[in-house]
Amino acid sequence: MKTTSPSSPITEPPQAGRVPDSDQFRTPLFDAMVDLAESRKVSFHTPGHKSGKGISTRFRKYVGPKIFTIDLTTLDEVDSLQKPTGVIKEAQELAARAYGADRSFFLVNGTSGGNQAMILAACRPGDEVLVARNAHKSVITGLILCGARPVFFAPAFDEEWKVSLNVTAEKVRAAMAAHPGARTLILTSPNYYGISADLERIIPEAQARGLAVLVDEAHGPHLRFHSSLPLDALEAGADCCVQSTHKIIGGMTQASMLHLKGERVDRERLIRVLKSLQTTSPSYILMASLDLARMQMATEGEKLLTKTMQLAEEARARIAQVQGLDCFGRGAFREREIGDLDVTKLTIGVWRLGLSGYEVSQILNHRFHIQAEMADPFHVLVIVSIGDRKDDLQRLVEALRVIAREQPAGGPSDLARLSFPFLRTETMLTPQEAFFAPAAEVPLARAVGRVSAEIVTVYPPGIPLLIPGEVVSEEILTRLQQVLSLEAMIDGLNEENTHLRVVRESVVGPVRKQTLGEIQK
Repeated sequence: MKTTSPSSPITEPPQAGRVPDSDQFRTPLFDAMVDLAESRKVSFHTPGHKSGKGISTRFRKYVGPKIFTIDLTTLDEVDSLQKPTGVIKEAQELAARAYGADRSFFLVNGTSGGNQAMILAACRPGDEVLVARNAHKSVITGLILCGARPVFFAPAFDEEWKVSLNVTAEKVRAAMAAHPGARTLILTSPNYYGISADLERIIPEAQARGLAVLVDEAHGPHLRFHSSLPLDALEAGADCCVQSTHKIIGGMTQASMLHLKGERVDRERLIRVLKSLQTTSPSYILMASLDLARMQMATEGEKLLTKTMQLAEEARARIAQVQGLDCFGRGAFREREIGDLDVTKLTIGVWRLGLSGYEVSQILNHRFHIQAEMADPFHVLVIVSIGDRKDDLQRLVEALRVIAREQPAGGPSDLARLSFPFLRTETMLTPQEAFFAPAAEVPLARAVGRVSAEIVTVYPPGIPLLIPGEVVSEEILTRLQQVLSLEAMIDGLNEENTHLRVVRESVVGPVRKQTLGEIQK
């Protein structure tokens, strides 16, 4: 169990007991792909570029020829993702051992596809499901596909840091007490800002009440491989979790993993769901990157992450010294007992400069050629990973100093007076009912009081402001107008961001009283 104190330095722990399993140096899928490419067999199968011979010359010149030789399809030598019996099976078994899972599955549609799969495997139509409201939109699409009835509970908004925290054990306990019929709990941990939920307390309590615990761990594929990072979901006892290998460690974009432990989630049903959701023509290049990323973390993750965390902490300290900026650290979270923090995430508060996070992100990009991961009204978020170098962080810190120095001194900005907690909403229909109901597009000003038929998110992070089935309130309209005025990217409105699809009143009227009664029980 991880017990690092808030003031503990980031060091490599003693190696006793941490020597990598020698099998973890193996990369069975990647090796089989290379062997097949080097055998120079004549190809009369897909893909049509035939090992790069038919690819665009410009493409080949830029990336080189070898990548196309391992762009393969399902063949005897390289196994089948739909029914792995050879090298893909071996690679997934190695991943399960590295992550402490009973079974691990390669995903080629990102963690979004994994969230949908674990929800469809664990939930049935009509089931009452407890869902932390900081869920990604893919969790909502999973609920739409399976027809479950979500009960949402929200994390708090920290006014000092102007950031949404993660759910506490007390919040989860209250939700379980209010809805004893629920049999599934869905959490997001860590959240986009690296803030984790108190999984060590939440998961045992939920499972003791008979709930299966599913964790969207998109931002935590590295946690297991360093003792100074927050507790990972499987070590905390989660039944199923999904991780974005491509977000933090060495997987290529879209490459993720789903891990299963125990028997609360039906393994055979999960396999059937994955066969239904995943393409029958998966990218072997993406799957090879999963094989190699697992090997890299299992054999040298401790060393690589120690360096990464040191770079992040050095940058955090320097950013916090810049007047007008802040960058909260791990100690404050643990002292206040409101969760834990993955220190490789730098959440840089910029609102005291009188600039929004979106504005600072644009300045960093266009003037300093620095691309941040995400912005919100108050912050710029930077991910520090095993691919970053000291010069990269130095460049970021210097750019932030210049931006801060150039801002005129003055009183609190309008941003300083804003607060963006999760808004309480009235729910009229389940997400599935609203998504498939007859709908009409109306101007935002006329949407108040209507039931949304769309998932409306600021993207990134992709956490919904509105979910199908929720009533558009004045507060939600105001929030939408606020983020639009800050030039955030909104997904779920029309192209001009002026209209929203809402359920037709003829549908909502007859079911209004009945549906509300069912949800309030």
